[in-house]
Amino acid sequence: MSQSSIIGAGTVVRGNLEGEGSLEIHGRIEGDVTMTGEVLVGETGAVRGSISAGRVSVYGAVQGDLSGTEAVLLERGAKVVGDLTAPRVGIANGALVRGSVRTEGEAAPAQPKRVAAPTPVAKPAGAPALKSAPFVAKPVAKAEPKPPVAQALAAAAPAPRPKEPERRPPPPVLPSLGKGAKGKKKKDRDE
Repeated sequence: MSQSSIIGAGTVVRGNLEGEGSLEIHGRIEGDVTMTGEVLVGETGAVRGSISAGRVSVYGAVQGDLSGTEAVLLERGAKVVGDLTAPRVGIANGALVRGSVRTEGEAAPAQPKRVAAPTPVAKPAGAPALKSAPFVAKPVAKAEPKPPVAQALAAAAPAPRPKEPERRPPPPVLPSLGKGAKGKKKKDRDE
């Protein structure tokens, strides 16, 4: 069982934190955080510094880079200004990010594809005997369903836009003088 620590909502920590186990941040930290387990930044939590952990989950605000050996997850309401780096990166609707996203590190192992077994071909009654080699059905690979991310990307693809009419700049605005008013003549600057 790993150890877990909590920084409460009214707590302010100035300095770097490093340790084993997990950490929940509901207060404010001004410094870098390095943990071996999970780091969770709660809705009231704010971190000004980089966070490095096995798994990073953010509901609050972070101003710094996030790095996870397993995953970095930004939940609804998260506000992050910094780069995200992990094998898996998740950004929920309503989360805001200003920075780059890199999925690097050891990815999850690929699952082997299943192949359907060949089905025996039955010879109809009264059919003539084959003079050549018998027909053997080849196994057919089952179509893999699209992962949810691919479905979401396909659904989110923008529809083609209708062609917009040519845009022209508006006509210039000329000053107008009231009825019977005379304009002043500009003097030459050379005089």
